[in-house]
Amino acid sequence: MPALPQDAIYRPSPRIMALADWIGDPVKAADFPETRLRWRNDRAAQGIGLAGLSDADWLRHFGRFDPLPDNMPGPLALRYHGHQFRTYNPDLGDGRGFTFAQMLDADGRLMDLGTKGSGQTPWSRAGDGRLTLKGAMREILATEMLEALGVNTSRTLSVIETGESLYRGDEPSPTRSAVLVRLSHGHIRIGTFQRLAALEREDEMAQLVAYCLANFPGPESSGGAFPDAPHPAARFFNQVVERMADMAASYMVAGFVHGVLNSDNMNVSGESFDYGPWRWLPKWEPGFTAAYFDHSGLYAYGRQPEAIHWNCGQLAVALRSLVDAPPLIEALNRYPELYQQAMTRRWLWRLGVEPRGLEEDTALIGACEKVMVAQGTGPDAFFFAHRGGRGPFAETPEGAAFKDALAPYVGVDSSHPYWSEPAPQSMLIDEVEAIWQPIAEGDEWSALDAKIAAVRNMGVAMGPKPPPMGHVAG
Repeated sequence: MPALPQDAIYRPSPRIMALADWIGDPVKAADFPETRLRWRNDRAAQGIGLAGLSDADWLRHFGRFDPLPDNMPGPLALRYHGHQFRTYNPDLGDGRGFTFAQMLDADGRLMDLGTKGSGQTPWSRAGDGRLTLKGAMREILATEMLEALGVNTSRTLSVIETGESLYRGDEPSPTRSAVLVRLSHGHIRIGTFQRLAALEREDEMAQLVAYCLANFPGPESSGGAFPDAPHPAARFFNQVVERMADMAASYMVAGFVHGVLNSDNMNVSGESFDYGPWRWLPKWEPGFTAAYFDHSGLYAYGRQPEAIHWNCGQLAVALRSLVDAPPLIEALNRYPELYQQAMTRRWLWRLGVEPRGLEEDTALIGACEKVMVAQGTGPDAFFFAHRGGRGPFAETPEGAAFKDALAPYVGVDSSHPYWSEPAPQSMLIDEVEAIWQPIAEGDEWSALDAKIAAVRNMGVAMGPKPPPMGHVAG
């Protein structure tokens, strides 16, 4: 097998193979009719030593899935259970994806390469294991926008069109197909632990806890705050609760609605991933939902923190096979306070002011929300107007209250040219459809390229990301 370019920082580290006998099933990728490179994220690839791949090698590794040098010998479709809209489902697993490589990034953190749309597996059930090209494009847009807004997210590394015609009930069919590769710190889900608990696999559960503690190291706060909770499962759970509280807050500050916050979609590394019917808020509306099938609004925008907390509770139930309940309950009860801390830290970062204290910062957030409700606007427009010196909006009681609450705060640098542009970057559904239309009709990708460049420019303008709390920083 040819070596990777000599100047690349490629450090294979297929650690998941130590768990391979029980965490997944060996599978093969589909043999696609063609592989046409549509997107390669060299910015993300640079951190794992793969930016130097030629397009031909890129297609070979990420379209045909030839193993990377000294890496996993073949793909693993991971096994898991999960609660889907609060109903337990033991018949889950990677039905159209797999994990196929692991390596260390420039900071020595373990990274996974996983797929979406790579073909059928033992867990496909009635599915064809494929992904539409439009779905792949939507995942590019979601991950780029979330990354720019400081959310700890998986990154879309590659999209390759595969030459098949797919039939879907929620897209005009036939439609084009693609295989996507995502880069993340891991693909271990809450549902992975639920499966082991349901099957009473305590030894494997302990191995998985040890794997997560070793490869998703947490902050000093987890050990320092709980010196009398030495059990590995309790330490691990404290870290996950911190990460999940931060992820919930990051969604709220971004104005993002994931749409399907099932426990099998919860990555214990603290990364948001698996983007299906996502939406961004057009206006401040807690009841706004992303999935047309979410009839009860279980995963509505304003209910996301509650949903993520509930999923943490399911992980606690699974971990009861290893440790008594009290330290798990204590960790779970930390979630509301951790969420509030993360909300204030992230909100003030996006507002462009230095924090002053939890009580005062929380009051400022409330004043911001009242302005958005009164003005019928959403987070993108609100934060952009403030950072660009165009707030506090109309001279209304809400605007005056916001101005008063803001008065003692010290602003950060907002001199980047982005803040003087005529409109903020956003990712509303009409924009997404407008980007897709020229691709579908004329294979014209310039609108997508321009949007990605603009979103990344916004990310630069936002400045250094808010400090991570509890998750594996990315």
